[in-house]
Amino acid sequence: MQTDATPSNTMLPLVYSCSGCSSAAQLANHVALQLDRRGTAEMSCIAGVGGHVPKLVRLAQSGRPIIALDGCPLNCTANCLAQHGIQAARHYQLHEQGVKKRAHQDFKPEQAQQVLAHIEADLRAQPLVRTEAKA
Repeated sequence: MQTDATPSNTMLPLVYSCSGCSSAAQLANHVALQLDRRGTAEMSCIAGVGGHVPKLVRLAQSGRPIIALDGCPLNCTANCLAQHGIQAARHYQLHEQGVKKRAHQDFKPEQAQQVLAHIEADLRAQPLVRTEAKA
């Protein structure tokens, strides 16, 4: 399994997700992990972008298409990217797909499968393209 950006995965879009303690956040994180594991996108760390970690900010600004997954209307993922002038090519707000934010509860695996299927179908129907890197 590769862990660094190599020619085989640098053409993949990047995927970022919230990963807070609610069921919605954990569902978003699960979907992002599945996109990574299936080779659809490369998951990177939104906490590093929000925390201004130089290496992770540079990766986010590299011009690779970005998929942002937010579990609830707070849009933490999109807001972390916006701190650096980055807008996701696709921003999926999972609450718009019926995902409920519940504290101290796990997400429903069948709902995660539905969300994942929806996102994968959307990405197949409208593939993402690389943009110019931010200076």
